[in-house]
Amino acid sequence: MKTLLDEIRANPLLWLLVFVPAVFVGETLAPAAHTVLFALAVLAIVPLAALLSHATESVAAKTGDTVGGLLNATLGNLTELVIAIAALRAGQYVLVKASVAGAIVTNTLFMLGASFLLGGLKHHVQTFNPASARLQAAQLFLATIALLVPSAVRGVESPESAAFTQTLSLCLAILLIATYGLGLLFSLQTHREFFGAAEHAEADDTPWPIGMALATLAGVTVLVALVSEVFVESVQGAAIDLGMSQAFVGFIVVGLVGGAAEMASAFSAARKDRLDLSIGIALGSAAQIALFVAPVLVLLSYVLGPSPMSLQFWPGAVVMMLLATLTAAMISNSSRTAWFTGVLVLAVYLVFAVTLYLLPPKA
Repeated sequence: MKTLLDEIRANPLLWLLVFVPAVFVGETLAPAAHTVLFALAVLAIVPLAALLSHATESVAAKTGDTVGGLLNATLGNLTELVIAIAALRAGQYVLVKASVAGAIVTNTLFMLGASFLLGGLKHHVQTFNPASARLQAAQLFLATIALLVPSAVRGVESPESAAFTQTLSLCLAILLIATYGLGLLFSLQTHREFFGAAEHAEADDTPWPIGMALATLAGVTVLVALVSEVFVESVQGAAIDLGMSQAFVGFIVVGLVGGAAEMASAFSAARKDRLDLSIGIALGSAAQIALFVAPVLVLLSYVLGPSPMSLQFWPGAVVMMLLATLTAAMISNSSRTAWFTGVLVLAVYLVFAVTLYLLPPKA
């Protein structure tokens, strides 16, 4: 505990932790002040993300970058899962699907591209193990196909068509979860020797003790989930006040803020020339959302939702996820990268962001 308090005192960014209780106080006293709550939630997530970043890097120093990236992706995606379950209970399936698609695209393009850019600005050339990146890109491509099929075979609106789509979505959800589980078995057990991190020149900072790091991960993850719920509840009202479209908010804003914790870890690792950890967080998180979170939400809709949810996304979202996946696959073909690679990946993301801002897709 003393080490954690010393870290907070020494890092001015962590002083923003005062906004964490402020979020809950504001929600209690002024629940209708959406714009204020939106701003407080963003300010609270930033220091929590920094704490999560340091704790994850400490765990990765003990377990290796592959497991560290998986752990960070899992804890980071817990926030999206909690938010999606809340929307699922309310029957807001459009919001659930927008957050899922937005998280996949944001993690694949923005997080990965910014990691390449930030790491490349400090290091002339960076190397990474392409085997892990290719596996995660392949998993993403499979998930994108599974999300594309229900939309591609959609016929006329009829009870028979709806029943077919729902049955197909249920089968695909089970298939994706099984594939994700087998992917973990492949990368962490049977062929783990293929996924070691590439050599990096810069040594990491002194890691925290593993016990404190795990306790911090658990506590901060809970706080991030709670603050993110306040953020999502207030973001719709804040969007109206700030003139942002609903599609832009769901696909871009929620994706960026919801992934803030993972982004802090990925960017910090890239600056320290630990690109395998950055790629593991970015692509691992996107693959986990597509192969595990989205299918689990379909299964949970049978229990928690007012009606079963399908994997049928609007065409624009499917196209963006497919293009994001193909971009990641192209990048993972090489084991070397520089800052301009990050610029190219970010440019693809900005094309999507501008399009959504000016012409929101129909759900």
